[in-house]
Amino acid sequence: MNTYNSYPTIIDATREETAGLLAKVLGITSLGFLITAGGVATAPEWGMFVGMIAVFGLVFAINFARRRNATMALSLFLALTYFMGWEIAPIIQHYVHTAGPAVVFNAAATTGLGMAVMGCVAYLFNIDYRRVAGIGLAALLCLVVAGILSMFFHFMQPSTYSWLTLGIFSLLTVGDFARIRAASRAGVDNSSAVVLALSIYLDAINIFLAVLQLMGGNRRRN
Repeated sequence: MNTYNSYPTIIDATREETAGLLAKVLGITSLGFLITAGGVATAPEWGMFVGMIAVFGLVFAINFARRRNATMALSLFLALTYFMGWEIAPIIQHYVHTAGPAVVFNAAATTGLGMAVMGCVAYLFNIDYRRVAGIGLAALLCLVVAGILSMFFHFMQPSTYSWLTLGIFSLLTVGDFARIRAASRAGVDNSSAVVLALSIYLDAINIFLAVLQLMGGNRRRN
């Protein structure tokens, strides 16, 4: 008799739970990106400011609704991704006109590849996501303050700001994937999966915009 096979394998069960939550989060996030593409394509000329306000409000609404109604939280997330398309549409259109559409596609592909690598890092190593998130948020706050000051004193190049943004959100992405790994072990509901998807989505959007700035800037100089 094979006594090994007669007992459940705890490690395999944990992997199944982790894979299940990760698949759910990535599925929600992928749907969000498709809707964002639709938002970019249908954005009105005046849509950037409206999109910015809508996204800001919906972030708070999702966090408020997540424990009350999972379906509502998901609907709010999908609405957020549409209005995000309005917000970033002028940026994308600018680079399409100045550097060509290939730059946008290359930035998107680079972002996807980078997110996959950071997800693997988070799942291969034991990472304290709370500590990583704390460091990342502190660095992000410093970057925002530095960016505001640089608007008046001009001590930071746009490319420098983009590289710093890329580094900080890469760190936050690793922390968010590690958070998914930890949450899968604790057991989560659908509304928690939506909030986790929101974190990954916002990380990816910021990384994409930073990569687009760097690639678009290099293309214009060449």
